[in-house]
Amino acid sequence: MQDKLSSALPIHALAAQVGALLQQKKQQICTAESCTGGSLAASITEIAGSSAWFECGFITYGNAMKTKLLGVPPQVFTQFGAVSGECVALMAAGALDASAAHIAVAISGVAGPSGGTPAKPVGTVWIAWRFRADHNQPAAHSRLIVQHFLLAGDRAAVRAQAVAAALNGVLTEG
Repeated sequence: MQDKLSSALPIHALAAQVGALLQQKKQQICTAESCTGGSLAASITEIAGSSAWFECGFITYGNAMKTKLLGVPPQVFTQFGAVSGECVALMAAGALDASAAHIAVAISGVAGPSGGTPAKPVGTVWIAWRFRADHNQPAAHSRLIVQHFLLAGDRAAVRAQAVAAALNGVLTEG
């Protein structure tokens, strides 16, 4: 867990680095987002030529859409909550299985200013990355990384830090 995420590079530069890495590897990425509301996909598609390495994005703000589009079982929400490592791991799996991408990134969190609880205060963010060697490999056999963050700042800052963390994860783990 981190109290504050700082990145030496702005989001645009991180997204450009992700693009260069994926082009070099001839791979594609997909996203599954909740609290960031598509900001990760937007940062990726701001990069010219991103159609070569960005396959698709899912914005599943509501739990029903996490189930319908990504296959997250409803009992995950009652047992762990939408803001949990279990949920983002399944969101990433669903996105990967629904696409031909090699990498899936999923984000869920409490961006604020309200909605926090003692167990999950504002700034709580979970991110999952799934990596597969071949786009035909089922997500169940992909490499999974899940991280928990406690980010500081207002709603915009939490969301921006979550996007930066997601991009950094692709660069460091991909």
